[in-house]
Amino acid sequence: MPVLKKLTPIGNSLALVLPKPFWDQAGIDRDTVVEIASDGERIVLIPHLTDKRGAKKARMSKLIDEVLERHHTTLKKLFK
Repeated sequence: MPVLKKLTPIGNSLALVLPKPFWDQAGIDRDTVVEIASDGERIVLIPHLTDKRGAKKARMSKLIDEVLERHHTTLKKLFK
């Protein structure tokens, strides 16, 4: 279920505070390096996981792609 969040200015950047259920579900913590990608309409965060967790990374990437594909119209409306 989408959650609306307001960005927080920090210096010349903007920060997004992720609710704990999101990072718990993704299997990440405060030390996880996150890959950031954008197609011009959406911003996607992908945990950059070590090789021993490579299978989980592949599964997460597939799930992210499925969610983005399934909810593309809704997400596009939310980010206008």
